Amino acid sequence: MTIFFRPETTPQFNIAAEEFLLKQFDGDAFTLWRNEPAIIVGKHQNTHAEINLDVVQAQQIPVVRRLSGGGAVFHDLGNICFTFVKTKNPNEICDFTTFTKPIIDVLQKLGVKAEFSGRNDLTIDGKKFSGNAEATWNNRVLHHGTLLFSSKIADLSQALCVNADKFQDKSVKSVQSRVTNIEDHLPEKISVTEFMNLIETHILQDFPNAECREFSKDERQKIEELVREKYQTWNWNFGKSPEYTYSQRLRTQAGGSIELNLMVRNGIIENAQFFGDFFEKKSIDEFSKHLTGTKHERSEIEKKLQKINSSAYFKHVTNEEIFRLF
Repeated sequence: MTIFFRPETTPQFNIAAEEFLLKQFDGDAFTLWRNEPAIIVGKHQNTHAEINLDVVQAQQIPVVRRLSGGGAVFHDLGNICFTFVKTKNPNEICDFTTFTKPIIDVLQKLGVKAEFSGRNDLTIDGKKFSGNAEATWNNRVLHHGTLLFSSKIADLSQALCVNADKFQDKSVKSVQSRVTNIEDHLPEKISVTEFMNLIETHILQDFPNAECREFSKDERQKIEELVREKYQTWNWNFGKSPEYTYSQRLRTQAGGSIELNLMVRNGIIENAQFFGDFFEKKSIDEFSKHLTGTKHERSEIEKKLQKINSSAYFKHVTNEEIFRLF
């Protein structure tokens, strides 16, 4: 077992580090880490349908897709993440309770009654403070979980609040739960870093021969390569979303209404249709064709609309109004 000390708080680096540990590191590993404010979406989710894009863009919150399934989560420095990676024997069963037991043990020592609940949660008094997920690769398994210690829960709810009626797809949907912070249940207050130290101490007691270190220069270079080629890219974080349809309706300043329906595959608009009681100046079908092949991303759509000039197709409708539909 190698215990990695992780001072990095950049979400793209930290998620890439997990892939490195799963696929390129030789041996079992444990690590605790934290992210600056970020949204981490599950491998099989439609990113657009999980985030409040207005909040995310206004606050410049990074959005990163992880390797494991499950729902979208909000990270900040008040949230601790823990990761186990191990090589599994063919007949070995590694369920979630195996990896979450150390967390429950530490909390019980602190006088907090925590328990495993449902499919993948840890709770205190029926409120969730930890969600868990797993990813496998060959005979390797990665288990990771979140630990809400002193997270800004209001920010969590705002960043993950989205109008689900806009999207129709078969992707995995996040399940909203009542959540709580660990610090609110501690008989004696400690800091987030002190709590992390207690967990690391407990793991060291379970694995007394463990090596403790940070990533080497060579390991960091491999992780940074994953960041550049994968975890910083739109194609991974948004484009890997399953096929979905998107719809939005707008009342224009001229008094009419326009409804937009999109078919999106791999993050690219395959078909755009406009309906409503607007007046047509030029063929709307021609206008729609200009959008085909465009990324379903606001900056890309804005660039395209600046070249098209919506008012040449929709009478008394501005580019800004059409843009708001997206």
